[in-house]
Amino acid sequence: MYLHLTLFPLLTFLAPSGLLALLGIAVPVAIHLWNRRPGRTVSVGSLRWLEATANRRLRSLKLEQLALLLVRIAVVALLAVALASPAWQRPPAPTRGQVFISPDLLPTGSLAAFRPGIDSLRRRGYEVRRLAPGFRLISAAAWRNLDSVAAAGATDSLPADQLWARVRQAADSFPNRPIRVFTSARLGHFQTTRPALPAQLTWQVVPTADSGAWLQSAYQSGPDSLRLLVGRSTEAAATFRVVRVRTPNAGEAVRVAGLSPLHYATTATGATLQPRDSSSAAVAASTAPLRIWVRYDAAHSEDARYLRAALQAAAAGLAAPLALTVSAAPPAAAASLDWLFWLSDAPVPAGWQQRVRRGLRLWQDAKAPGQSSEGFLANAGTVAPVRILRRSKEAVPATGQSLWSDGQGRAVLSYQSILQGSIYQLHTRLHPGWSELADSPNLPALLLDILQPEQKSTNWAADKRALDAAQIHPANHMVSVATSNRPAPDSYLDLRPWAVLATGLLFALERLLAQRRLSFSSTPAA
Repeated sequence: MYLHLTLFPLLTFLAPSGLLALLGIAVPVAIHLWNRRPGRTVSVGSLRWLEATANRRLRSLKLEQLALLLVRIAVVALLAVALASPAWQRPPAPTRGQVFISPDLLPTGSLAAFRPGIDSLRRRGYEVRRLAPGFRLISAAAWRNLDSVAAAGATDSLPADQLWARVRQAADSFPNRPIRVFTSARLGHFQTTRPALPAQLTWQVVPTADSGAWLQSAYQSGPDSLRLLVGRSTEAAATFRVVRVRTPNAGEAVRVAGLSPLHYATTATGATLQPRDSSSAAVAASTAPLRIWVRYDAAHSEDARYLRAALQAAAAGLAAPLALTVSAAPPAAAASLDWLFWLSDAPVPAGWQQRVRRGLRLWQDAKAPGQSSEGFLANAGTVAPVRILRRSKEAVPATGQSLWSDGQGRAVLSYQSILQGSIYQLHTRLHPGWSELADSPNLPALLLDILQPEQKSTNWAADKRALDAAQIHPANHMVSVATSNRPAPDSYLDLRPWAVLATGLLFALERLLAQRRLSFSSTPAA
């Protein structure tokens, strides 16, 4: 540990004890006082004159060869300075605060109420950036015309599960700076585990459009009949309704209240419907029921009973009919399934694990005994808090995402995509000894959300469900690594090499002056 000594605003000594070597300056001074020139030889007639001259020389001591003495003092002083580790203190460059704005807010009028506050931050030196890969700067000219900002950032589509991770990346990219983040609170943006964020980060939730609607799925229930599942979302919850329409001719439009006209097309693989006024992907009209198999063992019989009831309740919100089998026996290897709920501590057969790559969706729950870990399910739209009593010991895979999480950001249900299929891991169980999920009236809606055909890439923009601001960035979660709040340390330029170089040059000069003195002293008087 260094004890710093600062003599000037920018010059400091990291080892000030080395300055004690300055006491060595007394050495050349003493040498100069001791080594005086011998007196001139004077021929006199009496020894009395010589004694008087010697006494006068002792009484009039004075420094001679002043230039040589000063050079020697400088050599000793520079050596002492070098021992004290001189350094030039370079304060860190002034840091500018950062404002990050989520791309989905730019093309809307949602920021209008917050522009005066952001303008005030800009006048204080804050930089405004997009909360998107690269964190591109929004210039003053572009900020005055938000339409151009939205057009320039049209490719900055924010994945539904990236907002927490993106803000963490922004905080890491601009450390030790005040940061303001402006985003919506839409649930689709917060599907991963909440990371620790620095305390100097302020997160402002911006209200957005109240509701949105989309076509979730379609089912060809007969030659002349279509069943459409239409989703509608508000900040509080997402709801679905089944609409029956007549099957139109190819190329005609299907009109549903609340949706833009749907273009109906037929291909070799089946019929599709696509909104005409959007870039959303076409929704295929399925012709087969949703096939689900629930396999359970003796220890999971109660879990299976709760799951059966929840799936049957969720089926009312599906466009396709539900073909549900609940059995203690595993399904036949040749069975055609969309979902396999594996409620057992026994491993899933290898054959069914391979089927995941070809489109099967596999559900597994926690293995006994688990560990005690109380928390509450923190998903939007829950009617009442759902207690989680025990959790599995397995962590979320590195490639997994959190779909349900508790108030501490820990995954309750995680999702891992594997080629065409996916694996869902429930980190607790439906058993009352593990959680209160079975008693929650919201369980069918939570299951319905994952049973729907995966349209996340196109429908998340219409999903307006919102998290509470305290769940996004609560006050008790604003702690990061210990160094997050420390100011940026000063940097130091080591001056020891320059001090040693100057010492060497002065020593060479000292030797030159000393040689000249000797040469002058040895020259005989004329």
